[in-house]
Amino acid sequence: MAEQQPVPWALLAADAATVERYRAKVYDRGPDRCAFFLGAISSSGHGKLRAGSRKAGTSRVVTAHVLGYVITNGATALPEGHVVRHTCDESSCQLPTHWATGERLDNIRDYYARSHRAGHALSDVRGPDGRAVAIRDAILTAQATGADVEAAIAAAIAAGNPSGAVQDALF
Repeated sequence: MAEQQPVPWALLAADAATVERYRAKVYDRGPDRCAFFLGAISSSGHGKLRAGSRKAGTSRVVTAHVLGYVITNGATALPEGHVVRHTCDESSCQLPTHWATGERLDNIRDYYARSHRAGHALSDVRGPDGRAVAIRDAILTAQATGADVEAAIAAAIAAGNPSGAVQDALF
């Protein structure tokens, strides 16, 4: 098996066509509100995007929020071995103020600390990919039909918490 080459983040973030392609797939809802990815969604619920140039040999599929982080903060702001975490716990969120870097173990700890909360993004019955796809599809459908996008997002989110009730912890 061939060794995987490191992602040339600085080159990808400096490529105008890549930046334009990335930004065209982000539904920005304004300050402090999750900006959802409208492109391909991975099995982990993260946005995926083909970045770079085949001609230049930099073409590859990357995780959208990592690319967005590097576009916003520069490649040197992402220490080697670190991941870009979602403080909002919405795996497809592209809002820079909802991102923080940390080690993979930090991300795992975040998950276990918050995934048990009823009604929370991490406890969605559809899983992170089902939730991200439902939100993306709701936005795209609302845009295409002229419906209220915020109402469509709210309905898509609510569908992942069918009980509708927030439960208190037993202990």
